[in-house]
Amino acid sequence: MGKKGDLSNFESGMVVGARRAGLSISQSAQLLGFSRTTISRVYKEWSEKGKTSSMLQSCGRKCLVDARGQRRMGRVIQTDRRPTLTQITTRYNRGMYSPKLDS
Repeated sequence: MGKKGDLSNFESGMVVGARRAGLSISQSAQLLGFSRTTISRVYKEWSEKGKTSSMLQSCGRKCLVDARGQRRMGRVIQTDRRPTLTQITTRYNRGMYSPKLDS
C-alpha cells in the first residue's frame, strides 16, 4: 500500500502479470492490495519502457572513489598498516605509497 517506489521487483511483476492476464485496474488493485493509481503507473511504465523496477539504485550520493582509486587505496594501506587518516589522505592524494617519504 506504499508508493510505487516502495514496490519490489516481484510486486511490480505481479502488477504487470495481473494486467497482462486481463484483469482490470480495479480488479488488479483489489487482488494485489495496491491503489489503482499504483497499478496504473506500474503498468504504464512497463508498457512504455519495458521495465518494472524504479531507478532507486541510482539515487543518492555518487561514489567518490572508482575501482582504480580503490586499488590505489589498498596499496596505500598495505605499505603501512597503522597510518593516521591524515597520512593516508596525503599519500593517496600525492600518489606516494612509501611510508618513508612523508615521515
